[in-house]
Amino acid sequence: MEKNFGTFMSQLRETNQTLGFFCDFDKISNNVENIKLSLCMLNSLIGTNDLRRSVETIWGRDKTAFSILDTLIAVRSNGQKKVLNANGECVALNSFFESVDSVVEYLEDTGLAHILKEGRIKNLVDYVFGIETGLDSNARKNRSGHVMENMVSKIFDDNNITYRKEVYSKEWTDIKRVLGDDEKRFDFVIEAHQKTYLIEVNFYSGGGSKLNEVARAYTDIAPKVNSVPNFEFVWITDGIGWKDARTKLHEAYNIIPSVYNLTSISDFLKLIKE
Repeated sequence: MEKNFGTFMSQLRETNQTLGFFCDFDKISNNVENIKLSLCMLNSLIGTNDLRRSVETIWGRDKTAFSILDTLIAVRSNGQKKVLNANGECVALNSFFESVDSVVEYLEDTGLAHILKEGRIKNLVDYVFGIETGLDSNARKNRSGHVMENMVSKIFDDNNITYRKEVYSKEWTDIKRVLGDDEKRFDFVIEAHQKTYLIEVNFYSGGGSKLNEVARAYTDIAPKVNSVPNFEFVWITDGIGWKDARTKLHEAYNIIPSVYNLTSISDFLKLIKE
């Protein structure tokens, strides 16, 4: 087991990121398109010599155009973000979009007024496309998991393995019983001739406390699933982040019979095809 674990660790990959990982331009384009009309109206603020008058003109035509002003400072508030106003009071960010006076205050205090008056922004649609690209980079952490799932899906597809994705534990009475009240969603399920495999998939290029938590969680789940006849828990994980959590992974590796990485997954495929 020690030798096998050493081999497992030596196979871990540095990254699973392709060039398409970094930005979801379809999502970015859709986000911009959804507010494009408002942005076009707000374009009239660019180069204005009388900010208040320009705001009043837009307000008279469609005051809802100002509801997207939080995006111009790279914030997704959804009515939840709180800030301090000029009086030191804690208020909702979107409360600044409720009157001409508060809109002007918002533009002045955020610094947008100066940028707009100076004409440093030429077109708010293009400007927000850049902002959305930056905001989308915050989603990369979640996207890494999806990339791993897509990689495993492709491996299964290439090997003609039939599988289902995102299946909940409530589907099987015995699995639901051993796992208790907490409903569990498995990334993949493969119903082979001899067993039903409940599969979790993840990739960690960096360390952190989450890795220890994941290893502990699967160490707890695996024996419960494996206690049910004809069911087996499978964990497919990779990434050099595990080198920082080697001890906890080693413990899990010794307890969970079926732990694979993107290299040793070929052993799992052979097992399924037997």
